[in-house]
This record gives sequence, C-alpha cells and structure tokens, in this order.
Amino acid sequence: MAFTLPALPYSYDALEPHIDKETMQIHHDKHHQAYVDNLNKAIAGTPNENKTLEELLANAGSISPAVRNNGGGHWNHSFFWEILSPDGGGKPEGKLAKAIDNAFGSFDEMKEKFNAAGASRFGSGWAWLGVLNGKLAICSTPNQDNPLMDVAECKCKPILGCDVWEHAYYLKYQNKRADYLKAFWNVVNWKKVDEHFENA
Repeated sequence: MAFTLPALPYSYDALEPHIDKETMQIHHDKHHQAYVDNLNKAIAGTPNENKTLEELLANAGSISPAVRNNGGGHWNHSFFWEILSPDGGGKPEGKLAKAIDNAFGSFDEMKEKFNAAGASRFGSGWAWLGVLNGKLAICSTPNQDNPLMDVAECKCKPILGCDVWEHAYYLKYQNKRADYLKAFWNVVNWKKVDEHFENA
C-alpha cells in the first residue's frame, strides 16, 4: 500500500502575507513529496508495507530510521496543512477555549508557551499542543518525530502543530523563527483544531 501526497486544501498563495507562496510550493511539492517517496522506498518489500502510518509511528522505536523519519515527515505535514487556513486566526471558542484557560490561564499565555517551545527547539523540529490524560499540554519534538511515537519524550494526542524546520520559514523570515511563530497564529484553522480536540 503506497502512501500518496495529499493535495493542499488551498492555493499556494492563500496564506500570504504570513506564509509566502514560494515557501508553500517548495514545502509541499518538494519536501513533503520527498518524505512520501522515501517512505514508500523504505517500506517496499518489507513487513511494514501493509501497515498504516499510525501503526508505523506507534512502533517508531523498532523500525528503521528511514521509516521513522519519513513516516513522521509524512504524518506531520499532512496534519500541518489541515490546521492552516486562509480564513484562520482569531481565537478558539467553546470547550477548547475553556480547556486552554484551565490549562494555561489564558489564550495569550498558551500562545507564549507554545511559541517558546517552538523557539527553543534546537535545530529542526515541531511544537505541539495536544491532549494528555484529558488535559492540554505543550511540548516539542526533534526532527520529524511527533507525540504519537513510542519513542517520543513528550506523548499526547496532537491537536495543533507547527513546523519549525528552516524550510518552513527561511525564505520569508530568514533566521527569525520567533517572527514566523508569531505570524503562524494568523492562519491557524481553529475549526480543525477544535475537531481534533473533540476526537481526542
């Protein structure tokens, strides 16, 4: 069962000025495509060939680094595209807003903690907001790891994630990762995040 690259749910330039067209094009068509291609190569002819992406991630500690890295890259990016929207931004509402207030004190404090998790991740990685034991938690993972992996130092069911690899922001923001993280909140699709929260 070969994995395929999901189409972007909006045009390449839809997230401007916060995330530029050229970055989206390269990020989706080149980087994400490479994860899919390399994952398919790594599982071809092995017992992993018929496993779902979630099954592969759950056993990240016992699969090859190629499957772990490219499987993570495929899952993380597929998740990332969906939680972005040209109609994004603003604030979460309802139960999710309440859960954020309960866990972090306020929406602004949650954003601050999330941005800090993304900014302080050394090298490449991801920042996550997820559900752990019925409560919201913030953490970050290196490279293309994510909180669903058995080897993750932070485990939770992700509801929001931000890619802090340089390929996600360098053309527009250069080395200013903090500026990119600030701009990210203008395109967050809270409807989708809310859906993930309900499912978690």
